[in-house]
Amino acid sequence: MRRVPNARKMTEKDLRLLFDTVPEAFDRYRTRYCPELFTALIEQSRTTAASSVLELGPGTGQATEPLLDTGCAYTGIELGRNFAGVLQKKYGERANFHLIHDDFITHDFGDGKFELIYSAATIQWIPEKTAFSKTFALLKPGGMLAMFLTQRDYRTPNPVLYGKIQKVYDQYFRPEIPYTHGSFGYGNALKYGYTDWRQCEFHTTHVYTADEYVAFCGTHSDHLATPEPWRSRLYEGLHRAVMDSGNSLTVLDKHILMTVKKPV
Repeated sequence: MRRVPNARKMTEKDLRLLFDTVPEAFDRYRTRYCPELFTALIEQSRTTAASSVLELGPGTGQATEPLLDTGCAYTGIELGRNFAGVLQKKYGERANFHLIHDDFITHDFGDGKFELIYSAATIQWIPEKTAFSKTFALLKPGGMLAMFLTQRDYRTPNPVLYGKIQKVYDQYFRPEIPYTHGSFGYGNALKYGYTDWRQCEFHTTHVYTADEYVAFCGTHSDHLATPEPWRSRLYEGLHRAVMDSGNSLTVLDKHILMTVKKPV
């Protein structure tokens, strides 16, 4: 595992870069969105090979390939150096793939304009005013901003194990800089000139072994910002809880697609 910056001295940008310290695990264990979500997104945005598309923070490409496969002129802007390397290795030979290794918050896109801008659990890391004002300015009239995320429920399918896991977190989960972006106001896009709010939901189920669940947890910024020895104790406790429950944890995923449009 790559060295994690000292959480006590982190800036907000450093916190966003924590993901980039575990690119292999992030690529392997982070949530994949269901095909139905991409079908809906492509249909609603009317993305074709003639479209220009911008993805905010593609990570290691969890939501990249379905849009690339439309033949669109794809641009991704990725802050993480390691993530950018993974993306370039995966998609760099595709003629319609273009990657910018920079921070969306400060990057100058010049005269670039897009029919679709989308974010797979990234836009909440951008200050609201910048997120909505800048994407609005970058869209062509009639263009779409799409935002999606996953809400995970592991309490309903395994209530006893859920209780054990919560006790582990109560004991050992001590991030020095906690994740505070869960309250991002997606609906506030309408305050910045966007119209035509739409929301769709899609449901999938994922079953983890103890090893897989701990590896997945280890790709989250607040877990990475938990210093030793608490982080190791947290992972050991989570692993033991899942092992004691038959080495199986079922998670119900709700994938949410939210879209708004720039008026013509």
